Amino acid sequence: MADTLEVLSNEALVLPPDQRAELAYRLLVSIEPDSPACTDAAWDQEIERRIARFDAGESRSIPAAEVFARLSEIAPTR
Repeated sequence: MADTLEVLSNEALVLPPDQRAELAYRLLVSIEPDSPACTDAAWDQEIERRIARFDAGESRSIPAAEVFARLSEIAPTR
């Protein structure tokens, strides 16, 4: 098994970036548990609640550059 994993990994690493991303996505989807319908419904409600709060001016957006800057302060990249 370890040899097979090593061979597959080496072959995957020479793929173009878009194909590696697609492979990674397929692998992740294959091991993620299916979301129960109640979880999906709960997320839909949460999204609607957050959008309503934003539209009502009760929350604000933060530019992505600011978010990433804060993250790098907390956990600098190696």
